[in-house]
Amino acid sequence: MPHLHRLSEISSRHSQDFQQAGIHNPVGQPAYMSGGQTIGRVADALVDDTQGRIRYLVVDQDGGNINGSALIPIGLARIENDGVYFDDLSQGQYSSLHRYSDTEEYTFEHQSNDERVLRGQGNMAGTAAMATTTDTTQRAYNYRDEDTSDRMFKTPERLQLLEERLSVNKERYLAGSVQIGKHVETRQENVSVPLEHEEVVIERHAVSDARPVEGNVHLGDNTTVRVDVEAERANIGKQAFVTEEVSVGKRTVTETETHTAEVGREVLDVNKSGEVQTNGTLDDRRDRNS
Repeated sequence: MPHLHRLSEISSRHSQDFQQAGIHNPVGQPAYMSGGQTIGRVADALVDDTQGRIRYLVVDQDGGNINGSALIPIGLARIENDGVYFDDLSQGQYSSLHRYSDTEEYTFEHQSNDERVLRGQGNMAGTAAMATTTDTTQRAYNYRDEDTSDRMFKTPERLQLLEERLSVNKERYLAGSVQIGKHVETRQENVSVPLEHEEVVIERHAVSDARPVEGNVHLGDNTTVRVDVEAERANIGKQAFVTEEVSVGKRTVTETETHTAEVGREVLDVNKSGEVQTNGTLDDRRDRNS
């Protein structure tokens, strides 16, 4: 009875040979069941020790230890570049599949148990559905068909053409700042102020009717008359007045900028050798005849 071994253990020892042979290693790809529901990732695979072909995929649901992961027959898998799809696997079937344990030795004896699970679970009805399930299970184990085994084991036969597209993200940054303050400017200013002052008015009147002075009069008496004169003068002072108020705020202005960047895309190249005709529409291709 052929024994099964983990692909990770084999590939770690023969990684260069795997690469040269064009072998596709599905480990690490996401796994999906019926309806496109995600069930985890392919944590490993079990390979037989006689033909070196994958028999089971070990699907880990929680990303933890590989122990307890589901063993799903490779015949149920549709391997694409973006993941592994188990289109006919229902939730009930997935829950009842055998679980991996690193302490257990695996052979093809698990085939009969898995056949009963896949026939008895899910949304299958009637003889036709059971026949389809049995056929799928047999393909999972009996790799006598070289085309089937190579399809499951080699890189998926689908070429993806990639195209770059501009992706624009916006970020806010400090473009600058405005600081508001004040300072003093001086200027010369003239002001007219009316000022009053007193002047002395001296009036002399001739006496037409002279009369004698009574008493003893001594000429040359130094008698004086004093008159105080008052005047106004300007006292200049300064007083502050509010002449203007300034409020500071900001607003958002939208401007459209045009940026140019170089993008590339992959174009299909079809190489023909000899008298070969291709069918189908091949847009944006370059045909090279050799």
